[in-house]
Amino acid sequence: MNNSIKSVISTAKAVLVMLPNNPTFDQVASAASLYLALSTEQGKEVSLYSPSPMIVEFNRLIGVNKVKSELGNKNLSISFSNYDPQGIEKVSWDIDKGEFKLTIVPKAGVASPSSDQVIVGYAGVAADLVILVGGTNEADFAAITSEDLAKVSLAHIGVSQLNVTGRTVSEFATPGAALSEVTAKIIKDSGYNIEADIATNLLMGVEEATQEFSTSGVTADTFMLVSELMRAGGKRLSQGQVKAQDFPAGAIPGMPQNVPSSWTEPKIFKGTSVS
Repeated sequence: MNNSIKSVISTAKAVLVMLPNNPTFDQVASAASLYLALSTEQGKEVSLYSPSPMIVEFNRLIGVNKVKSELGNKNLSISFSNYDPQGIEKVSWDIDKGEFKLTIVPKAGVASPSSDQVIVGYAGVAADLVILVGGTNEADFAAITSEDLAKVSLAHIGVSQLNVTGRTVSEFATPGAALSEVTAKIIKDSGYNIEADIATNLLMGVEEATQEFSTSGVTADTFMLVSELMRAGGKRLSQGQVKAQDFPAGAIPGMPQNVPSSWTEPKIFKGTSVS
């Protein structure tokens, strides 16, 4: 197995990093870190997708705001809600004063679509390569069975190999105490710089997955990696150490909008109201 992600992305112009359904904190930390690392590659279009919505807990991770809930982002789609298409005479386009202009011409006696009826969206997947993060089988990544991704190259990062039938997958799974541990090694071995933001994500992912290094899968290599991540600027922000100001304003119900940096009241994490 070649541990270099660069070996599979070298010919890809657009890379989609995909999370499984209902991802764990460790999986999101890994995917966000991989997204940040690959985004430094010149000439590569990198996107991050999750079929499930991000929960408040994930807001601690850097880059989680880049996670898209819609897979299609290649083509702009315009449709009209509750409008009879038979009422359209023709559709034309032009460049007017340097701006693209689309004109919908209705038939005589038929009203044009109202602004409330216009629906703007995206369709089609702009990706040459999809990197699957975590998961155990193709059921965790239902999107890869779509027509848009039927012929796209697949790669996988995990702590165990992904079971996918009928598709070739470049496998980068290795055993580890946490997926973030495996991802950190892959990013490092591929020659990408593990900057402070990436190091912080990976460090939090390892801590969360190992329950603060208490699980049986933790080895000396795990602690060596943690040391490297901290030297790279990674910050330990495990759930027991998180302060209210580490969350965006309004992310926690009942938390004041402007929280002083010295405020570390832990009661908000116990379900009690803030006094």
